Amino acid sequence: MQKRKIIANLLLTSCTIIAFTGCFKSDSATKSYKIFTPVYKTSQEVRDNVKSNAPTPVNNPGKMYLFGAYIFLNERNQGIHIIDNSNPSSPINKAFINIPGNEDIAVKGSTLYANCYMDMLTIDISNINNILLKSFIPDMFPEKRNVGGFYMPAGKMIVDWNTRDTSMGIEIMEGQGIWKDEKLLTTGNANPWQFGLPTTWGTASATQTGTGGSMARLTIIDNYMYAVTTNQLKTVDISNANTPQITNTKNIGWQIETIYPFKNKLFIGSQTGMYIFDLSNPNNPVQGMMFGHARACDPVIADDNFAFITLHSGNNRCWTTNNELNVVNIQNLNSPSLLKTYSLTNPKGLSKQGNILFICDGNDGLKVFDATDPNNIIQKKKINMEDAFDVIAMNNLAIVSAKGGLYQYSFTNATDARLVSKISVP
Repeated sequence: MQKRKIIANLLLTSCTIIAFTGCFKSDSATKSYKIFTPVYKTSQEVRDNVKSNAPTPVNNPGKMYLFGAYIFLNERNQGIHIIDNSNPSSPINKAFINIPGNEDIAVKGSTLYANCYMDMLTIDISNINNILLKSFIPDMFPEKRNVGGFYMPAGKMIVDWNTRDTSMGIEIMEGQGIWKDEKLLTTGNANPWQFGLPTTWGTASATQTGTGGSMARLTIIDNYMYAVTTNQLKTVDISNANTPQITNTKNIGWQIETIYPFKNKLFIGSQTGMYIFDLSNPNNPVQGMMFGHARACDPVIADDNFAFITLHSGNNRCWTTNNELNVVNIQNLNSPSLLKTYSLTNPKGLSKQGNILFICDGNDGLKVFDATDPNNIIQKKKINMEDAFDVIAMNNLAIVSAKGGLYQYSFTNATDARLVSKISVP
């Protein structure tokens, strides 16, 4: 019996399922495509290889986490760069941790928590030159077993992709892809990352936590870590740092994307709205009201009175043409209400220090706003960069992850942001 049937999925960039059996055309000339074949290791082999490595170039920067003098920068689906940022004008790339499938990061004390596809790893980073995997929670993010429409077999993980060109009598639209016999077939101009595939692989107190960006799926408050899957909020007790335990799981809807902590609240962004959870009992988050919006991808941050939500289009997963900032009045958490909407180009991550608001507006760059009056937010500066993705602003420093690398800007007001360093993508 055939072990796997042909999988013909639309992969992130199209909204129509491609039926492979309908792709052959007897009168069609052959066309050139790329075939990506997954290379596997066992899950145990992958975990055995989680260790400190020499620093590697930043090629495809993703999410960030700031902790003390360090920046932990995700290399999408490959691992984590550890960057010494003691001197922001001259950051030093110190080490790289190989973690296939990694996207999310959180740190408390000398412990790093990071996903390895669907599993959650606990890593001792007390010596960054000799990090140690202490434990793991299996299947904490079950949806991450699905890699661009392909489900990894139990006990195995994808660590690389073999690529070759081919010519076949198959019709595939530009930017689409199909699975056939456990191989991904795409048009020659397609970027494998757009299908969820990587292009290449490759001292603090025990109570201190760091700061994640607005695109995060993980956050830490005191002795608890909170994680969102596509449909659940999971509470993880990390009082024993090396052996975290899931203590609570709540089903909260669908298309959940991001999580942001503020005081004793969690603000959770989904494609259909913003959820607010109360943490009066940190082991049992209680859902309050939900603020709904048009279906769109949805990072969110908040302060005492307002939540700031960016909605963006850009691929079929987001199901929208809306590209905007929603400012939501949360003074009454039982009745959050839309205050005002601001048009943007393709906004993603955002961050706020005082009255200065930073928004990563995709290929329109990093935008800096005076948000003193949420009803009259004024753009004060635009910094050109390609595909600005996420930003963390704190201590008068804005750190930006973008296609071109990791940027750092010093600022004292909304008009004077000045580049102090950049780790460039080669």
